[in-house]
Amino acid sequence: MRTTYTWVIGALLFASVGAASCVDDIKFGNAFLDKAPGGTATKDTVFSSALYTQQFLNAIYGRQYYGLPYKDDTSLPVSSSAYVGKAEALSDCWQLHWAAPTIYSQYYTGIHKANYVRREDKFCWNDEKVWEVTRWCWLLIENIDKVPDLSASEKARMVAEAKCLIATRYFDMFRHYGGLPILRSSFIGNESSYSNPRATVEETVNFMIEMLDDAINSGALPWAYDGSTAATSPTYTGRWTKAGAMALKCKIWQFAASPLFNDAQGYAGGSSEAEQKHLVWYGGYRKELWDNCLKACEDFMNALRQNGFYELKQSVNNTPAGYRWAYRMAYIAQDSREILHSVRTNGYDAFKSATYMWHYWADLGRNSYTPTQEYVEMFPWADGKPFDWDKTKAEGRLDAMFMTGTLEGGDLTLTRDPRLYESARVNGLPKMLDWSTPAGVMGGQPYELWVGGYDAGNNSKNETGQYATGYDNMKYYLGNDYLRQYTQWVTLRLSDIYLTYAEALLQARNDNAGALEYINKVRARVGLGKLEDCNPDKNLRSNKANLLQELLRERACELGLEDSRFFDLIRYKRKDLFEKELHGLLIYRLDENGNRIYTKWFEGDQNKGAKQPTRFDYEKFVLKNIRRYWWDNGFDAKWYLSPIPEIEINKKYGLVQNPGW
Repeated sequence: MRTTYTWVIGALLFASVGAASCVDDIKFGNAFLDKAPGGTATKDTVFSSALYTQQFLNAIYGRQYYGLPYKDDTSLPVSSSAYVGKAEALSDCWQLHWAAPTIYSQYYTGIHKANYVRREDKFCWNDEKVWEVTRWCWLLIENIDKVPDLSASEKARMVAEAKCLIATRYFDMFRHYGGLPILRSSFIGNESSYSNPRATVEETVNFMIEMLDDAINSGALPWAYDGSTAATSPTYTGRWTKAGAMALKCKIWQFAASPLFNDAQGYAGGSSEAEQKHLVWYGGYRKELWDNCLKACEDFMNALRQNGFYELKQSVNNTPAGYRWAYRMAYIAQDSREILHSVRTNGYDAFKSATYMWHYWADLGRNSYTPTQEYVEMFPWADGKPFDWDKTKAEGRLDAMFMTGTLEGGDLTLTRDPRLYESARVNGLPKMLDWSTPAGVMGGQPYELWVGGYDAGNNSKNETGQYATGYDNMKYYLGNDYLRQYTQWVTLRLSDIYLTYAEALLQARNDNAGALEYINKVRARVGLGKLEDCNPDKNLRSNKANLLQELLRERACELGLEDSRFFDLIRYKRKDLFEKELHGLLIYRLDENGNRIYTKWFEGDQNKGAKQPTRFDYEKFVLKNIRRYWWDNGFDAKWYLSPIPEIEINKKYGLVQNPGW
């Protein structure tokens, strides 16, 4: 099986196995049980050969979560639609400037209700294919022994993969809703009565861990598709591995152990029915949950030491361009040994789409996930010391906050954390980086983000569209080199697990030294100094609270737009950061006398012999054109989790609504 996943036959097999029952009989979601088997004959067809069975599994893989919105199609998880949008734009790091998506229309405006329909929740209960994937996986598990031309080892591997698929889809849903109905078999779909209430948070977590432990302990999954045998050919990359399953355990325990679910009091006060029944928390603080997270991380690290293969991608020359290359190739290169599990789309790719292209940026609303000033200031200086706006301004060094010199002058020096330039387009950054060499070579015209500049024009002044905040997103900006390639969404990568391990060491053992070791491994990859040495005033070797804040900041810098920051704010119940007004940056070009000028350089006064501009005036401004509801009305705890749609509650198969909805 190649990672591009055969689609046509798989889709036909889904149609066969998913013969519809009467919609009026559906008791679990709008599109779940209506896809019941049409009878023994259709199941017998699907599981009559290894080819059909593998294609069936491939098509299930195609219904995993893919984090780059690219196509609005009812056959795909609804989060694939750009009209839903990325939840990261609800965090303090990005602002969305397109009114069409759910993130803007339902959340920024504060009008989201429990009576929502498709595309009206950041992760729709009925439309993310979670229940379909779970049911299809159980169908495979229940019928795999009927396949005549599969070996016992192949059957065991496919069963293990199916259990990983169940666990990952449950985790996708768990982060948004808490406790879920637990499905342990397939269903016919037209039962006269049906009951499957929500499980507690504890039961839901235990179910996900059970699925993963079954897969890990089966001995059927390879550690990695490293090419050591025909069965571990890299062409199979994208399937679940033992390493991926062990890493997902770490992430599940991390979320379960965090204060959202693991605290002395429920996040909504403790009196709601969902809290009383422990559907949205554990019912109190349990230190053993962090112990479980730590144990999962230690098991993974021990297995990594024993089996090898996975590693942080490193620069070959320790230059800013080389560091940028290493960071980018770590998450985007298809042969990256940093990736523990990735998802690729089925026959229709975000980087191929003529409608929702992520391979280049245009002045389109759907692409306007603009970084905030708060996010940009999270990135330290190139040596790892923290960036401080007030101190830098007082020292008269704001002109050096992104770079000094110019490419034109041959003295260009990038002054900040290399990850900044891979996460945000900043003023003066050369537009091209040659990815054909690990050394990385910067070239091309600079981004002109000042008011009146070639790129930004008046976007920041008017706070609209691309560059509305004075910056533009750079993550996943890959250029034409990736136009005709299948581009992966990285579900799990090693740097995330290092930071998860650091968090578990800190929370379970108060082990600041151990946590710093793994944080510094991630920082060293981009040339940053040790965190504790760069922040001597924060006493990070002994101050747990300060180190935790620095760890969460490091996660934002390392894992930008990888669905990390929003969930970090959620799981730590950071009401304060949700309510905090955010800022952009107005940049004004100055002439030699210090006067503001509003002209472009490229295709402008460059033609008259003017040197590349290096003198600027900077003003931070409050984002005002798009006000988030929480900034003016406060953040209600109900927003930590999504509401279950009322249509599902009213079917009376046992669902209890989340608090506040």
